[in-house]
Amino acid sequence: MNKVINCLVNHNEYINSKLKEVSVEEGLVIAEELFQILNKRGDGIGLAANQVGIDAQVAVVNVREPLVLINPKYIKKENKIIYGEGCLSFPNHVIRTKRYRDIIISTEQSESDWYFTGAEENSDGKSVWDTGNMNQDRENRLLEAVCIQHEIDHLNGITIHDREMKLEPTKVEKKIGRNHLVTIKKGDAVKVLKYKKAQNLLNQGWIIE
Repeated sequence: MNKVINCLVNHNEYINSKLKEVSVEEGLVIAEELFQILNKRGDGIGLAANQVGIDAQVAVVNVREPLVLINPKYIKKENKIIYGEGCLSFPNHVIRTKRYRDIIISTEQSESDWYFTGAEENSDGKSVWDTGNMNQDRENRLLEAVCIQHEIDHLNGITIHDREMKLEPTKVEKKIGRNHLVTIKKGDAVKVLKYKKAQNLLNQGWIIE
């Protein structure tokens, strides 16, 4: 049985590659092995074929129920969110990523599209997207939707590091006191004077250097 490749320690030739599409029959065989690996480890909720060194568009997810993704494709993605994610391929790393709360996907083995949502329940106790019985809590539904996006990324050679949301540094405006000396400029002319005396010139098109 294959094992999850720790990309922090070992090279994985497929982790950044778009994987090849496979038949439903081949995909189900690979999915069974992926579930076995997940069950044996006991520390993951999703796994893609390339994480164990297999070049195939196959992934499994097990949050609310076991799901098999064979050649999955997005039909719709809506409502952006920020989510903290980990990955078995990069253990002990938690990355803030941009995801979508609501997604619709298609898979090779299903004739109908699959809907996933982390939307709040309405007064009837069902998700606003739900067409059947939804008894799971919102956190699990959102986790499932994010996990599916995570695994589809793997099948396209994308990791959580590629999705990382980096915080932009906040600019702090420096306050200038009335008696603070400032250098102002207009064209080739340069003056150094107190800020309170520079106000009139600033109104005439001079700028602070």
